Amino acid sequence: MAERITSLDAIEILDSRGNPTIRVFLSLTGGKTVSAAVPSGASTGQHEAHERRDRDASRYNGMGVLNAIASVRDDIAPVLVGRDPTDQGAIDDRMCTLDGTPNKTRLGANAILGVSMAVARAGAFATGLPLYRYFAPSQSYFHLPVPMLNVINGGLHAANALDFQEFMLVPHGAPTFAEAMRLGSETYHALRAILATRNLVTAVGDEGGFAPDISDNSEACSLILRAIERAGFQPMSEVALALDPAASSFGSASSYDLSKSGGGNLGTNGLIDLYDSWLGRFPIVSIEDGVAEDDWAGYTEMTRRLGKRIQIVGDDNYVTNVKFIERGIREKCTNAVLIKPNQIGTVSETIAAIELCRNAGWNAVVSHRSGETDDSFIADLAVGLSCGQIKSGAPCRGERLAKYNRLIEIEHELGKYAVFVSPFGS
Repeated sequence: MAERITSLDAIEILDSRGNPTIRVFLSLTGGKTVSAAVPSGASTGQHEAHERRDRDASRYNGMGVLNAIASVRDDIAPVLVGRDPTDQGAIDDRMCTLDGTPNKTRLGANAILGVSMAVARAGAFATGLPLYRYFAPSQSYFHLPVPMLNVINGGLHAANALDFQEFMLVPHGAPTFAEAMRLGSETYHALRAILATRNLVTAVGDEGGFAPDISDNSEACSLILRAIERAGFQPMSEVALALDPAASSFGSASSYDLSKSGGGNLGTNGLIDLYDSWLGRFPIVSIEDGVAEDDWAGYTEMTRRLGKRIQIVGDDNYVTNVKFIERGIREKCTNAVLIKPNQIGTVSETIAAIELCRNAGWNAVVSHRSGETDDSFIADLAVGLSCGQIKSGAPCRGERLAKYNRLIEIEHELGKYAVFVSPFGS
């Protein structure tokens, strides 16, 4: 007999920043129960789907999610009990209709996504497939994503003088995902040693990266370059750099304030000039959110000038929403999109965003959030949808490694059917 959903429930758990989030439980007729936990971002785009919080100052500083839990129990469960868990698209559509708002304000995207992820897990169980294979059941070979490891933090993620938010390692020149993680880990430890030698702080931040008290954005790149060489790897061909300036945090439209690091104020072209100059100095292969989310013309100009040499990723301007990605494609704003399921709120909409990128010939980079859980859902998603790249923080902190370790397991399970190919060349 085909499996059916028999119950849905949810509880309040804590994410990696110690804030409440939601874990959803879904039970099936055969007795199996699956669960899914939802992450939360700190640096968020203005058009992201609504994260429902209680705003009750008497508990968790107003960050509680009891109302989101009520959405699952009182609103969503009654209409989904009895449904076939393999009917992902129809279930997600039903929840969106039930909510009835453009950005899931009534029920909360955190409630809806938790259910949507649990439904996907239940569907995989019902069909007897691992989650990644459930996303592409007729596929034989699966691409393991190249990891992008956030190893130095600035901007909103650190209390230092760096304007830019993330400086990442990209160990893309390895033959396998497991070897890529070895290259990344060894470089990360080399960076720690370099920082310690200079008496710089080696405590880690929300995503496992270091937040040294340095005041020059380019110095962060120099430190990582030294770490790559100290670890014994070839810059660019084995381990490259990627940046996420998160420009919306220090600018808007065509004005960018880099005074935090002493860089003054720059217009869009001046900021692009800065990136252009760095491409000659550092082995950079990708820049995400290099201009502010409302600077659409700036994205187009940045891609026109730099897009043939590096990957230009949009995040805050797209928020995993096909409407905004379609605009980006029309205006040639970027050549890649960051994919975060909780920005849009359902698995089906996330898959639609990835497929839109693929049809446009763009890269899709699956990403964690700064407030994470031990749920490894995005690892299976990245493999099943052959996204090619994943951001899940540094090779440090359990909630980050849950994703990377799951990918190592998947690669081992696939054996000769696992493919690891760099989107940046060799």
